[in-house]
Amino acid sequence: MNRKLFLLALCQGLFLTNNVTFIAINGLVGLALAPLSWLATLPVTAYVVGAALSTGPVARSQRQLGRKRSFQIGLVVAAVSAGICAWAAATGQFWLLVTATFIAGYYSANASLYRFAAPELAAPSYKEKAISLVLAGGIVGAVVGPNLANITRSLLPTPFVGAYLALIVVALLSLLIMTCIDFPRHIAPAPGTSTGRSLRNIARQPVFLVAVAGASLGYAVMNLLMAATPLAMQMHAHPFGNIAIVLELHVLGMFLPSFFTGHLIKRFGVLPIMGTGVALMFICVAIALSGISLMQFTIALLTLGVGWNFLYIGGSTLLTEAYHPDEKNKAQGAMDFCVFTCVAVSSFASGVLITTQGWMWINLGSLVPLLVISMALWWMARQRLTAVAQR
Repeated sequence: MNRKLFLLALCQGLFLTNNVTFIAINGLVGLALAPLSWLATLPVTAYVVGAALSTGPVARSQRQLGRKRSFQIGLVVAAVSAGICAWAAATGQFWLLVTATFIAGYYSANASLYRFAAPELAAPSYKEKAISLVLAGGIVGAVVGPNLANITRSLLPTPFVGAYLALIVVALLSLLIMTCIDFPRHIAPAPGTSTGRSLRNIARQPVFLVAVAGASLGYAVMNLLMAATPLAMQMHAHPFGNIAIVLELHVLGMFLPSFFTGHLIKRFGVLPIMGTGVALMFICVAIALSGISLMQFTIALLTLGVGWNFLYIGGSTLLTEAYHPDEKNKAQGAMDFCVFTCVAVSSFASGVLITTQGWMWINLGSLVPLLVISMALWWMARQRLTAVAQR
């Protein structure tokens, strides 16, 4: 950990503060404003769809403007979109809220690249730990996000307007910190400069396919269950204070392991750690299916968070084996497009399933992508064993 990584980790924490607050309140505000109850999580879905559609523009921005200026633009978008969300909630405009969260997706696509910027601030031999340590900054979001939502939800006459206004302050604070980070000097590529292999050729590699499958489907499962949790707990008469506690522990589970995930990957290998992540997600589903008490929600979501951590950091680390330095923007953008697309589908499915089928079926449905990830990891392990045997 050095000064630059520490500051980037703080920005990651403030990014997660925004995300966790969005998850905690958008479904509930959506439920209060939506013309139909099954549209409740549409603001959450719009956020992720906006992120998916922003991956291309963000990749171009990173390539032309460099890390720092691109990240600063994303933070300005975060502040503006939070202000629009506050106005939409205050005036009861559901579709304006959806539009605002869609715009906020640009910030999500931009800030999701903090993890890939991390290795550029550390020695090459520490890339796994750099990614892991920056993601560990999410602990800030785990603690601040749910408490920020809880404290500010009744600050103004209209519920949760205060929470959206608080997110403007969060974005501006992150913008201030970002100005203090010195990234490697950026030289804009000249017109016609080679950007390496085509994305099609990069994506044909087994290592790319497995990295993207693990990160995308693992994130989708985590989001499916996390986005449904506030609605499921409210349906089963849990107060908002309990919902905030469950989300806080869940996000701690997502990011607290980051302090040692990089070390575990370096010691045991990336595929075993990703496999452990899948196993933990299966355990989460088993606990969630066992009952609806506060303890069962808490343990299930905590386990889900740790499983996501192993899969997401593992997949991000594995991806670095799939591209050359001049190909990083297109490869990273392609991965995040897949991640956000899968998360967008899971966000919308979450609202539909929880309001029409219930908590049990949403958990059973999550088993399908978990089985796909398991098969992908098994296939990759076989490929590597075969390669070693042939040497």
